[in-house]
Amino acid sequence: MTGFDPEGVKCVVWDLDGTLWDDVAVESATDELPTPRPEMLAAIDALAARGVLSSIASRSAPAVLDRLTGGRPEVRERFLAPQVSWQDKSESLRRIAKDLGIAVQALVLVDDSPYERAEVEALLPGVRTLAPTDVPELLAAFEGREVTPESRERVHRYRTEETRRAEGERFQGTREEFLRWCAMRLMVGAASPDEIPRALELAARTHRLNSSGLTPDRLRELTASAGHELYTARMTDRFGAYGIIGAALVDRTAPGAWSVPLLALSCRVAGRGAAAAFLFWLMERARQAGAEEFRVTLRPTDANLEMRILLRQAGLRRADDTPGAAPDAAVLARSLHGDLPKAPPYLHVSDREDAEA
Repeated sequence: MTGFDPEGVKCVVWDLDGTLWDDVAVESATDELPTPRPEMLAAIDALAARGVLSSIASRSAPAVLDRLTGGRPEVRERFLAPQVSWQDKSESLRRIAKDLGIAVQALVLVDDSPYERAEVEALLPGVRTLAPTDVPELLAAFEGREVTPESRERVHRYRTEETRRAEGERFQGTREEFLRWCAMRLMVGAASPDEIPRALELAARTHRLNSSGLTPDRLRELTASAGHELYTARMTDRFGAYGIIGAALVDRTAPGAWSVPLLALSCRVAGRGAAAAFLFWLMERARQAGAEEFRVTLRPTDANLEMRILLRQAGLRRADDTPGAAPDAAVLARSLHGDLPKAPPYLHVSDREDAEA
């Protein structure tokens, strides 16, 4: 567990035979599945209470998952996007990450087989692998970490996301028509004190839609300093509430300009226009406040291509007059004169103060 960073972990993926339970399910003489190890179920529940998802990657007959669903629903419901097949474990992990909409590097595999762990380490070098005997240390790594309301609700919200995805697959119409049918609403406003922990969590845990990778400690420091404001975005749709899905720190210390050292959104809203709508709301609010220029700090990574494309589509281009900028970061800027981009028509955006009035 040396060098293990729990902040980057979003999902723990569990093997079945020899890990979740002792025996080999396909060798059972009946349809009865092996009894899960109580300490493993307790570990899964403890992780869920801290906002960490669990999934399954098992090289076994697909019918094992059907038997788990029908025979042990109280166990099956603990797992999201499970993969039970004869495919390589690395491929199962890729599919789990895709289904959950998270980076594969945000997964941890727990597997009793040294061969399976080695296969994943070779083909997915960003994924941490553990033996079942390492689980107590895994849990210890999460002890003391602040748990936000969004963290406690994360498993439930990902289950709701599975419902959304299933409805989207059944929907008869275009993707935009489906998003309009979802009746999505984004509510943006200044962060209240009790929302700051969630903003820090977004800064630490988001990668796809994170402009700068600003550390939680630095974000906390800047939020408390003069001339800085923190904004958060909440989202709902016909399926329920997403919770706080976005955070943006605004630096208003330069005359005539709004600078955004951090724009971060949950990967759960990727592809739904929320990132664009949040960014465009900030631009419009900056213009209303009298700013003439809008700036965003960008630190390009392998994961945040989606954010980079969004910033370019919003008309932001690299600024040349940024002395003191970090060598691995750039400042993108655009004028606030003229027409500003608008949120997608299927997403209703409002100021939170107006929505709560």
